[in-house]
Amino acid sequence: MPFEIEAISIFGNPNIGIYMFANDDFALVPPGLKEQTLKKIERALRVRIIETKVADSALIGLFVSGNNHALILPSLTKEYELEKLKKEIDLPIKVLYSKLTAMGNVILTNNKFALLHPDMKRWVEEVSKALGVPAETGTIAHVPTVGSMAVINDKGGIVHPDATDEELDELEKKFKVRLEVGTVNYGVPYVKTGLVANNKGAVVGELTTGIEMARIAKALSGEL
Repeated sequence: MPFEIEAISIFGNPNIGIYMFANDDFALVPPGLKEQTLKKIERALRVRIIETKVADSALIGLFVSGNNHALILPSLTKEYELEKLKKEIDLPIKVLYSKLTAMGNVILTNNKFALLHPDMKRWVEEVSKALGVPAETGTIAHVPTVGSMAVINDKGGIVHPDATDEELDELEKKFKVRLEVGTVNYGVPYVKTGLVANNKGAVVGELTTGIEMARIAKALSGEL
């Protein structure tokens, strides 16, 4: 099937990446989204929708990282949220007791590799074991919040425009995909803020231009 891409907003905000997490099976979204928005997410990503909060917050994309093998949640996650997720999904859930709590910003992963914030050295082995991939720490364009700098699936990825050619080459070897630099929401370089993707499709913030969407679709569908 073709790689699908849809433009949405969440609570009127084009920064959809801070509100959502998705893998190939499900999308975690905050309660209260419009029916039309939910349908677009389902159509683009071809997943089931799970409504939840994390750390009593709607900012799921900020707090959650993961892939098709596991979810990584911060220690701020409430016990009742954890219990709900365990009932809803058939995946291991790893709660990381790190002073860094925005897991979506500090862990960049697909189903082949994970790159972590430089201050997460002591958690590399835990994260690697949970996600079932090799992992190491690093930066992208000297920025430590690597999760905010790129969106990578198992076919390709979009990376912050300040990433150098050398960095892209290195990331391609580690994540085992071709990468392209790009932006979202009419020029925003922190692509995670306005993009959520899996191997089947993507949703982008509604301010994302046609040219940006075409580049994202080409990169994430493996057509580079």
